[in-house]
Amino acid sequence: MKYSIPTEEYITSGTVACQGCGAVLALRYALKALGGDTVLTMPACCWSVIDGPFPYSATLVPLFHTAFETVAAAASGIRNGFAIRGNDHTTVVAWAGDGGTVDIGIQALSGAVERDEDFIYVCYDNEAYMNTGIQRSGSTPWGAWTTTTPVRHFKKEEKKDMVEIMVAHGIRYTATASVSHPEDFIKKMKKAKQIRGTKYIQIFASCPPGWKMKSEDSIKAMRLAVRTGIWPLYEVENGVYKINYRPKEFKPVEDYLKLQGRFRHLTPDDIEHVQKWRDHHWKVLEAKVQMTEELYAAETE
Repeated sequence: MKYSIPTEEYITSGTVACQGCGAVLALRYALKALGGDTVLTMPACCWSVIDGPFPYSATLVPLFHTAFETVAAAASGIRNGFAIRGNDHTTVVAWAGDGGTVDIGIQALSGAVERDEDFIYVCYDNEAYMNTGIQRSGSTPWGAWTTTTPVRHFKKEEKKDMVEIMVAHGIRYTATASVSHPEDFIKKMKKAKQIRGTKYIQIFASCPPGWKMKSEDSIKAMRLAVRTGIWPLYEVENGVYKINYRPKEFKPVEDYLKLQGRFRHLTPDDIEHVQKWRDHHWKVLEAKVQMTEELYAAETE
């Protein structure tokens, strides 16, 4: 049998990660795609704990821990340090959660993209500050329970669209991915490795404790997010949109929401709100695909 996922492992066994942790699988797949000639930097996040206490490390590549708001700046410095030494082959990866990306780390990331620094930025998105107690982040979706958005006052703001924020910066390559679709993620990481400049990938990574669900439902939840259309898989290269996976028909969003305790309080009207958001989001995405493909075709004639 021919496997499409590389067999090399760069994450050790026996980490302190929670059972069913999507973030661990995300980095495992990322390093399989990039190989051993890779340097990681990460801010405060679940992974900075999962990695283990000094002098131990769960990763088999160099890893530089940095402050919450500075991971993109640290990646810029590492990449430029390599350049000064004539090293243009080592891949530098900034690896951060959604809190350290869409909120606390956004200024350093914005500056790095504006300068077009040559590294890959990966946000593993579990939709809250899971490491510090399940507080809401800018990436927490509408309707979700967190410890700072209790049931009676659940989050009333929509999820911040970080991919579109990156596209607005004129970034060379950005994409979404999901741990439930590793082949797609690995393909995108390999593509990002070959592109010079800043690349941004946001991978959906479940958190059973934060999402209030069974650990064995971790992959099921992420797969449902894709099949219900809640989490579309697409990429934007040089401004041109491409959808990587189109469900033949969307599964009911209720299938995804009811699996998780963080949405248990939603009423039928609330679920209808989420479904309308899904429908609108996909219409906008399809329109962007058509518009940018036509524009690209016209410009290359």
